[in-house]
Amino acid sequence: MARQARKRRAKVKATEHVLSISELGWHGDGVAEVDGKKVYVPFTLAGESVRAAVSGSRAVLLEILQAAPERVEPACPHFSRCGGCAVQHLATTSYTHWKRQIIVTALANRHVEASVAPLVDAHGAGRRRVTLHVRYEDGQILAGFMQAGSHKLIDLDQCPILAPELSGVTTIARDLARALGNNLKPLDIQLTATETGLDCAMRGGIELDLDARMDLSDCANDHDLARLTLDGELVLERRAPILTFGAAKLALPPGGFLQATKMGEEILSGLVLEAVGKANKVADLYCGVGPFALRLAQNSSVVAIDSDSAAIAALKNAADHTPGQKPVVTEIRDLAKNPLYEGELISFDVVVFDPPRAGAEAQVLEIVEAKVKTVVAVSCNPATFAHDASILTEGGYVLEMVIPVDQFRYAGHVEMVGVFKRKSSSL
Repeated sequence: MARQARKRRAKVKATEHVLSISELGWHGDGVAEVDGKKVYVPFTLAGESVRAAVSGSRAVLLEILQAAPERVEPACPHFSRCGGCAVQHLATTSYTHWKRQIIVTALANRHVEASVAPLVDAHGAGRRRVTLHVRYEDGQILAGFMQAGSHKLIDLDQCPILAPELSGVTTIARDLARALGNNLKPLDIQLTATETGLDCAMRGGIELDLDARMDLSDCANDHDLARLTLDGELVLERRAPILTFGAAKLALPPGGFLQATKMGEEILSGLVLEAVGKANKVADLYCGVGPFALRLAQNSSVVAIDSDSAAIAALKNAADHTPGQKPVVTEIRDLAKNPLYEGELISFDVVVFDPPRAGAEAQVLEIVEAKVKTVVAVSCNPATFAHDASILTEGGYVLEMVIPVDQFRYAGHVEMVGVFKRKSSSL
């Protein structure tokens, strides 16, 4: 059935239209209407008149007939071809209003009342992590991002949203691919800036022979990489990739999840710590490698839970080697399938959760039953955040505040922190 649906979509012929863009959608595409149905036009802005080729609900911009006053010159020459950014063409004031409004609209759609603070800029020095696609085409090694809405790889020389430590990543990626020699297949190469250098995690289903392993090691040495792994297997570690969370030093596991920017992590952690205050016992759910837990442990006993065993091992090791902290108890557990239940939650003063984009519905239902006094929710998905918020507010909580945090500059993603308090009449 799915294959037949794809074939039907492929047969839809594009037709040219002059469109009036009514609004900027959640993902950064302009929204127009054709025959009473919404059509999404990338790289357009509200109030613009454009000529576009429309196919189903998607369109390709052909010409801007009348530009919006908010349109500005993009920061990157690759913008509109590279699929990494959606709204480099939007002026700063309008951009910040649009990002905040995404959260306002999501909450309104779920009938959740809350005060949404102004957008906090957390771009800082830029993204500290990037995943590049690497392909071998026509005798050349290409490294970059996929073109917007397609599988065509855009070969890049630079990316203005990356932190300075990642300025040479495309060169590093090409050199690593070249070192594989005859083993070269389509690769994804993730590079992360840490305090001790770049951590590189390659993925591509490649089996290394001795020569390729040696060539990769030489390449890692040439570029002073801290660590190099391929499909999770260690190729070379010259230094452990270290990050500091509060008083703790953590060795990042290969491919471990991090907030997009260093400033973003620090701002989100600061907001969480402020909301938690001097609570005695805190649950940090979906904790990852522990950017919240390791900071919370300066004042509170923490139980940190996540399904990622490597992340939990790194967190436990960091906690065990940080003197002067309150206890941090760790557990490997899939909270979507096996949430903490009411009886397990009642001992906590505060629950913090930062789930994947799918949200934390199963866990939130248990939090409501346990009547935890304070809940701090962190999310990168306004729709699932609003869904979880509606469960909490219908279950006796007040959403006291929502703080939008923008560490995904020029993208449709926005992070947020929400603080929920149990109504006194619901205790």
